[in-house]
Amino acid sequence: MTQSLSSQLAVTAPIDLSRYDSRATTGFDGKKADAKKGLAAIGEELADLQEKLFAGGRAGTSPARVLVVLQGMDTAGKGGIVKHVAGLVDPQGLAITSFKKPTPEELEHDFLWRIEKALPEPGMIGIFDRSHYEDVLIGKVRQLAGPEEIERRYAAINDFEQAFTDSGGVIIKCFLHITTDDQKQRLAARLEDPAKYWKYDSGDLDERMLWDDYQRAYAVALTRCTSQDAPWHLVPSGHKWYRNWAVAMLLLERLRAMDLRWPEASFDVETEKKRLAAL
Repeated sequence: MTQSLSSQLAVTAPIDLSRYDSRATTGFDGKKADAKKGLAAIGEELADLQEKLFAGGRAGTSPARVLVVLQGMDTAGKGGIVKHVAGLVDPQGLAITSFKKPTPEELEHDFLWRIEKALPEPGMIGIFDRSHYEDVLIGKVRQLAGPEEIERRYAAINDFEQAFTDSGGVIIKCFLHITTDDQKQRLAARLEDPAKYWKYDSGDLDERMLWDDYQRAYAVALTRCTSQDAPWHLVPSGHKWYRNWAVAMLLLERLRAMDLRWPEASFDVETEKKRLAAL
């Protein structure tokens, strides 16, 4: 792979999601079995880098922190990413937040209030299963906010994300792209398997009826809220195995670029060795 996967998947211009192949395997030449092996190999390096990140936060020597934002239509695989990618690293260094319908208390505040409370601390990798983007997606499609307010929110999101990166944070935004056919197959599979009934929500069909509206809303959000420091990545997610590999690789690339190192000892090592030997 000559180019980084991040550069290959980054959103750089206005997009039409209907023109993107959800089953593309951008940056990967192998097949399903190869991707699973590749994911395991990624996991080894990922775990090492995450431990260095966590150590820097615990030692108070680094403000670095990482936020992974996962967005996509129902069945796109946000939960699968949490299971297969986040599961590669030490859970004590993870902070996973799944944003649901705002509570009455949250509705009393600006839409970013609950997001700010969930941001990862130094040393942590935070994962947002849905995020602040819901407020320009559902808000736009369901007309829960007027056009002027939606416009304000695009600007607020950009300012919010810039402030996060300016403070030492790294943000990785992944739009998990599937087609209406992909979703129909996955919903049907849930209805055929009693072990998957718990995943099924009849409300998903109500949102499915608004598919085209959501695709347009996503296209606008991905274009309006991508930047050099916080780019959106369009991850083809028709193949679950590729989706998992791609998100893991995006995380690995960013961690590598952070030049993470073990914190220096805050004590005299030789003195402590002597003290220990004497006990």
